[in-house]
Amino acid sequence: MSNDHVENILEQWQVQRPDLDCSAVAIIGRISRMEKIMRPQILAGIAPFILSAIEFDILATLRRNNCPLTPTQLYQAVMLSSGAMTTNLDKLVRRELVERQYSDEDRRSCRISLTVKGWRLIEEAYTAHLANEERMLEPLNQKERSALALLLKRWLLANE
Repeated sequence: MSNDHVENILEQWQVQRPDLDCSAVAIIGRISRMEKIMRPQILAGIAPFILSAIEFDILATLRRNNCPLTPTQLYQAVMLSSGAMTTNLDKLVRRELVERQYSDEDRRSCRISLTVKGWRLIEEAYTAHLANEERMLEPLNQKERSALALLLKRWLLANE
């Protein structure tokens, strides 16, 4: 197996500082490189749907919950500030992809739901997104994917 970018870095450090244990770089460095490689591919995969990553996440969150959500529930699920959520929801409302359903008791309170147009768009976009992710994972067989998923889950449970 040939060297990847991170292996080259590790070899350089081994020469320059053989006293250092750089084994963490083998993992952290690769995860960082993976994110830099995957992010543009993910964005390119949703670009045909004229959605930003945040808009995609909002629509996907509404779709997977399959019920109206409050703006607070949405911004907690997609990790946005309330101001950023409002701005993005306004854009999605203008595009008729989501709608606000105001409470009869309190007009300040609302729930956000997908419109038919929004539901159709996220169905198509998410299907394409999954195919794109599948393509990115092609180098790994199912056993390797399962092992990696389990290790990443363990790390996230300890660090989130």
